[in-house]
Amino acid sequence: MYKTIKDLVTSCQQQQKPIWQIVLAAEQEQTEASETEIWQQLAKRYEVMQAAIRRATTGDGVYSPTGLTGGEALKIKKYRASQPTLAGGALLQAVENAVATNEVNAAMGKICATPTAGSSGTVPGVLFYLKDRLQLKQDQRLKFLLTSGAIGLIIANNAMIAGATGGCQAEVGSASAMAAAAAVEAAGGTAEQSSQAVAIAMSNLLGLVCDPIAGLVEIPCVKRNAIGAVNAIIAADLALAGCISKIPADEVIGAMADIGRKLPREVRETGLGGLAGTPTGQQIQIKIFGKKLD
Repeated sequence: MYKTIKDLVTSCQQQQKPIWQIVLAAEQEQTEASETEIWQQLAKRYEVMQAAIRRATTGDGVYSPTGLTGGEALKIKKYRASQPTLAGGALLQAVENAVATNEVNAAMGKICATPTAGSSGTVPGVLFYLKDRLQLKQDQRLKFLLTSGAIGLIIANNAMIAGATGGCQAEVGSASAMAAAAAVEAAGGTAEQSSQAVAIAMSNLLGLVCDPIAGLVEIPCVKRNAIGAVNAIIAADLALAGCISKIPADEVIGAMADIGRKLPREVRETGLGGLAGTPTGQQIQIKIFGKKLD
């Protein structure tokens, strides 16, 4: 598989193929799986994403065992349907999808980690928004997953994707970059434009800490995925408009890794600093666990 974004883009340009097609061939070579098997695996992941969004946006929605999160994807859905919104109903659909997915995760439901459970809402948030926005066919939706997965693998191999090692910039930041690259391709953009979208999306979230209240993947994780989804869409539009990042994508990924290593442990998923360390955050923690975390 490709080691850098630059290598991936260069291969696309040399072979005059989109990212998904280059990645599909590499996946076949590396796993020795047939093309049919790979599409079937992607379809299963797509179905898991779809089911999670549906579960949280129908009926009474879903709620976590702690009661900290849940029901807000339904609120967004009703809000979109009832009145003009500041962001526009279409864009808020991406937010709704992202929140829904992470509410299912917090409720111990089945989700697809993209690239992690804590950032599982960002990619499907964008994908299912574009499904309607661009009228994507089923094969195009699966190609979106191939492209986003390739970007995630490169980030993971050159930096990190876990909040415990790199903060939320490594989780939602990576997910946002993955979704941005795939969104560009879904809209007909080039591999180079996808690279620019990666750089822009990740740059926007550099330094984002991982400070889950009570150490649980609920607050502020659910809403950060909403931001990650919107950030990805904006980054993709900027790239499609011809805007560029002065810092190449691979260097942005390197900067994220450097920042992640320098973050204090209190803001790397320990539930000690940031929002988790606020008086209210501490009160919630004690209410759930009966004591403060060490």
